[in-house]
Order: sequence, then C-alpha cells, then structure tokens
Amino acid sequence: MQAPIEGEHHALNPQADYCSYWIITIDEAKRRQSFSSCDGELSADALPVLRDTSDLLQDAHVEKLASRLPPRVQIYPWSLAYSTGRNGTSLKTLYRSLVDVDGPVLLVVKDMDNQVFGAFSTHPFRVSEHCYGTGETFLYSFCPEIKVYRWTGENSYFVKGNTDSLQMGGGGGQLGLWLDSELYRGTTTKCATFNNQPLSVRQDFNIHSVEVWTFE
Repeated sequence: MQAPIEGEHHALNPQADYCSYWIITIDEAKRRQSFSSCDGELSADALPVLRDTSDLLQDAHVEKLASRLPPRVQIYPWSLAYSTGRNGTSLKTLYRSLVDVDGPVLLVVKDMDNQVFGAFSTHPFRVSEHCYGTGETFLYSFCPEIKVYRWTGENSYFVKGNTDSLQMGGGGGQLGLWLDSELYRGTTTKCATFNNQPLSVRQDFNIHSVEVWTFE
C-alpha cells in the first residue's frame, strides 16, 4: 500500500478543485491514442536529430522514446527549449521558455537517485485554470528499461500548470507526477489517468535536473 500523500502541494483535490478540465471527446482522444499505440523500434536511419546536446538523455533513451511518440511527431528534429543547467531552476522560467511553442513537448527529469523519467505532453506546459491535453499524453520511466504508461480513459486529468507546481495525471487524490515551483522537489504516485507505477524509486524525490524538448 502506498504511503498517504502529504504536504501543501497536495492540498488540491484532483477530483474537484484540482481542475476543471477541457471537454475532450472520448472517441477522438482514443482515436488519437490508437495512432501511437505501436511501441516498435525505429530503424537507425529514422532516429530523430537532436539539435542540442542533452545532459540527461543517452542515445538509448532517445531511441526508446522516439519509437513511442505519436507517428506525426517522430519525423521532427528535437530542440531543447528549457534545461535547468542552462536556464536555472524555476518553473516560471520553464513556462516562459514555451510561450512561443504550439506543439507537443517532452519532459525529462533526473532525480538525485539518477533515475530518468518524465512525460510526453500533447500541449506545451503553461499556467491554466483547466487541465489540458489529449489521450496521446503519457508518462514514462527508465528503470533501467523503458516503461510507458498511456491514457486509461478513466479521466482527462492530463496536465495542469499552476504558478507553484506542474501536475500530470490524477484521480482519487493521487498525482502521477508533480514538480514544485523551484524544480527542486517532486512526487510520483499511481494515478487513474495513466495507471502508472511510481516513476522513481522514491515517491517523494529531489530533482537533479530537468529538460523540456520540442519537436519542430
């Protein structure tokens, strides 16, 4: 049994105050998800071009992640929009780095236990009153092999951006992934949106570094 969620960052109820989400047609979201359900490997000549150097992703990580992205995204080069090493540890700066982005993004987190995990979001991270995203959104972890947790259809709590936190997944008071405003602390628990296992070896973890990649 998982430990209860504690701390002020869990005061929001994912079922109520947590968010009022976008109305997403379930059939449409499932249709989009079906396009990305194939988790086969990409051929070497089909691997994405990284326009920037990653401090977190090795070639094997890129290969595994690329093959699990929606087909419409796989063809584009990856560009580093934000990193804590380059831009500093601030969620506000992360949001500002994505102001001009209108496509999907890949979140990569490395914690102090050297675990690499994160999320693919169909929409750029931003502060909003509502949850946003579609059924193509997913969580992932490397332990060390990749595990991808896709939308269950249980709810539509995909992404919620607050001024003091970034949240992905919810239901029953649980958050799939939560990051604080300073990108210093995070929490990961099993949630109904993705039916994921905790992405890190620790439910409450300290963040080493963060990157956000765009596709263009």
